[in-house]
Amino acid sequence: MGKTSGKSDTKAAATSRPSAKKSASNKESISEKQSAEKSEIVDVVAEGGDHVEPPPEVVEPDPELSPEEAEQARKDYLLTRFWISAKGFWGKGGDRLAWIFSIGLLILIVTNVGFQYGINLWNRAIFDALEQRDSASVFYLTAVFFPLAIGSVLLGVAQVFTRMGIQRRWRGWVTNSVLSRWLSNGRYYQLNLVSGDHKNPEHRMAEDLRIATDAPVDFVAGVTAAFLSASTFIVVLWTIGGSLTVTMAGSAITIPGFLVIAAVLYAAIASGSIVTIGRSFVQVSEDKNQAEAEFRYTLIRVRENGESIALLGGEQEERDGIDKNFTNVLRQWARLAGQHMRTTVVSQGSGLIAPVVPILLCAPKFLDGSMSLGQVMQAASAFTIVQTAFGWLVDNYPRLADWNACARRIASLMMSLDGLERAERGDGFGRIKRGETEGEAMLSLNDLSVTLDDGTAVVDEAEVVIEPGERLLVTGESGTGKSTLVRAIAGLWPWGDGSINFHPDRRLFMLPQRPYVPSGTLRRAVAYPGAADDWTVEAIGEALDKVGLSHLKDKIEEEAPWDQTLSGGEKQRLAFARLLLHNPDIVVLDEATSALDEKSQDQMMEMVTRELPKATIVSVGHRAELEAFHSRKIVLERRKGGAKLVSDIDLIPRKGKRLLSHFLRRRRTSK
Repeated sequence: MGKTSGKSDTKAAATSRPSAKKSASNKESISEKQSAEKSEIVDVVAEGGDHVEPPPEVVEPDPELSPEEAEQARKDYLLTRFWISAKGFWGKGGDRLAWIFSIGLLILIVTNVGFQYGINLWNRAIFDALEQRDSASVFYLTAVFFPLAIGSVLLGVAQVFTRMGIQRRWRGWVTNSVLSRWLSNGRYYQLNLVSGDHKNPEHRMAEDLRIATDAPVDFVAGVTAAFLSASTFIVVLWTIGGSLTVTMAGSAITIPGFLVIAAVLYAAIASGSIVTIGRSFVQVSEDKNQAEAEFRYTLIRVRENGESIALLGGEQEERDGIDKNFTNVLRQWARLAGQHMRTTVVSQGSGLIAPVVPILLCAPKFLDGSMSLGQVMQAASAFTIVQTAFGWLVDNYPRLADWNACARRIASLMMSLDGLERAERGDGFGRIKRGETEGEAMLSLNDLSVTLDDGTAVVDEAEVVIEPGERLLVTGESGTGKSTLVRAIAGLWPWGDGSINFHPDRRLFMLPQRPYVPSGTLRRAVAYPGAADDWTVEAIGEALDKVGLSHLKDKIEEEAPWDQTLSGGEKQRLAFARLLLHNPDIVVLDEATSALDEKSQDQMMEMVTRELPKATIVSVGHRAELEAFHSRKIVLERRKGGAKLVSDIDLIPRKGKRLLSHFLRRRRTSK
């Protein structure tokens, strides 16, 4: 077919679906090629991102729980499910620099607290020098301040670099892991066929996963810094403030460590207020994120189906749906704004009052001469730092709530993928086995039953053996499970029983009813799922000629929205051009000529017979004219308990093994 280098053979094999063993090895070769081409991403995405482990065991809620309690238990488990996967970043198959970055961040946080303490001491010294009008000490302390300030700034920069480095690498590792699972074995497609809380997976893997990996790093760094700061400066407050004696009703009451007690009480009141006021923050954030995702999905659907909507004049109906979703977005944002307003009252008020409280508390001791101005300012600085540390929750509660919602959404997707993996492993409902045929048979269905993910039968007890070079037509009424049977053959549908076996080392190629046309050049669209440079321009032009798309030969290197530009019939012709380039052993046509007129359909089928004379073909179709291009027909009929094969007809007698091409020539002559 005019291929260029030997790599095209590997790619062609990789993009088709042979036996399960070969399919897995081919996917590994694709992954290796992509890794070599994207060295920068590989540096960010951990090597262990593709580390495959069995999905966690299913956790069933306690049957004695009420529906509300069961739902809360499910939400709690979602966070556990997120951490089961996410913590692998620091595990055996995780990122090689994960611990280096993490330990480095801890060292920087400790060092930064040390610099904070140094600046706190500097505050005391400078104000004492000013109070005593000691010009020499003031000039000396002024010179000391700049190294302290520069060191603190450099530490801050290094801390940001390390912290964001962990976030970037962790997001890369988890994203790579989820993407690998999502794209494996057609799960991205199967998610559309099963129940579960996994709507809008693209948003979950982009925005939700970003927040889910950003916030915990900030949280751990913030809590660590807050704990160390609070521990350090509580000692400072206790040492400087000492005890305070107040007289009440003629009795003297001594309060030891009064500044520490004041800081703890102040922080407890502020934090308690924010927790009480913002108790609905998590649910409101979840609702807001879901509303945003649904609104985005509605807009994407309009763009993807623009032609059909425009031809039907459905703009008003689509606008009504968009308005409904957008109204929900605004409603959820209004609820979130209310939560932010209430928490702002606490955080803003706390920020204004905190610096004043220590000065007022220290004023009596300063006025009676037992505390210097430098000690007052040092205490004020330490009190503010302690208050900031204790009030960390006040400042970060909204973000924690947002993280909670995002982590649950990405965990919901993980759990749906877990279910698909269990189906592939044979857990729960039956799984279709995939193996190799015996003898010369190209494909066999042995006692095959195809079911839904809940166990409902679609196709029951199918027994078919397809010999090399046979052209099998599968027919039946709409809804009898023909396309589902094709998905099972292609390996996209794991639920059922029995087995599907392929001849070893044979490649399978699918032509769906609606061919996918990727963005980019026409050359890429024709070569898909191979790489654009796997075939020469001449070879691609020759394939376009053979399928009746010669008018596009001059546009092979042109980038255009081909998915929107090509008609339905042209897309199906383009799919046949792909078939010629990949030259597989087994071809599955799922109503691949439905958009073509009868004459064009005949041309495509005759071309396949001529160009791929040894290929084994399995077709799904409704048109009676297709029988002329097949040697055998099986009929599916809907029955109670699942559709069954009710007839198996030889369209061309096998005795004498007359070639289909001879039959077609005789048929055309008789006409």
